[in-house]
Amino acid sequence: MTRTGKVPVLINRGSGPADRGESEGADVAHALAKAGVEADVQVIDGAEIVEASRKAVEAGAQVVVAGGGDGTISAVAQVLAGTKSKLGILPLGTLNHFARDLGIPNTLEEAAALIATGKSRGIDVAEVNGHVFINNSAIGLYPLMVLDREMQQKKLGRSKRLAMLVASARTLARFRHRRLTLTVNEEEAQIDTPLLFVGNNDYRLDLGAPGRRDSLEDGQLSVFVMRKKTRRGLIAASIRALLNRTLDDDMVRLEHVERLRVASRRSHLAVSMDGEVAMIAPPLDYRVRKRALNVIAP
Repeated sequence: MTRTGKVPVLINRGSGPADRGESEGADVAHALAKAGVEADVQVIDGAEIVEASRKAVEAGAQVVVAGGGDGTISAVAQVLAGTKSKLGILPLGTLNHFARDLGIPNTLEEAAALIATGKSRGIDVAEVNGHVFINNSAIGLYPLMVLDREMQQKKLGRSKRLAMLVASARTLARFRHRRLTLTVNEEEAQIDTPLLFVGNNDYRLDLGAPGRRDSLEDGQLSVFVMRKKTRRGLIAASIRALLNRTLDDDMVRLEHVERLRVASRRSHLAVSMDGEVAMIAPPLDYRVRKRALNVIAP
């Protein structure tokens, strides 16, 4: 609660398969009220989420509820990490990977009932050069695809799915490997790779549970380096990744990583963090912040 006695609930207007209106805000308020939570529901644009979260924490909120997809949850988490405020989650996005890995119910009523319990646990977040992320970060192919997709959506008005298909084809056709220097546990190695993946805790790549995490409390980074490929091999490996059929020859996995430094001769690198892209000057310092986020979860 804030000093006004109501729990701030921040709903991303643009998350999920369709834009959200005041009617959905009313549905959320009703579900929370039914569960015994008096809420101050705000349906706002994604760009306003971080500032609204800061205001809620400054107002003394014991709980801040985020409603949307992984990007929305990540935006609120970066403010709440390291504070005493608890994060409540309403998984209203398209994929909701973070909520899934935490065991958050995917129905509004059940998620509201969980928030009403107020029972939280500390989980890890990861960060790179001060930017917090809850799922994963990448350098190389993926962030370039996202930048291309966003440009098409903004300038051409294409749907997110169509824009990503076009961006994927264009990026694969013209991409060159990145030469990076990695420092892990005081050991340094130079690599040429089309994609470096850094996850918050251990990601599974087996077919039974592709892209899932069994724990968010192990205090380690999940680091995968795609092997250098010919253009044809790169396209084949990318298709296998999309189909969750990655081969051992596609990726190198680095074990037991708590800190990772990535150096490059480039002045800036495109870095994705939970689906958002920023241009960051290397070296990039990745680390785990153990149990830094209090989240209401089973």
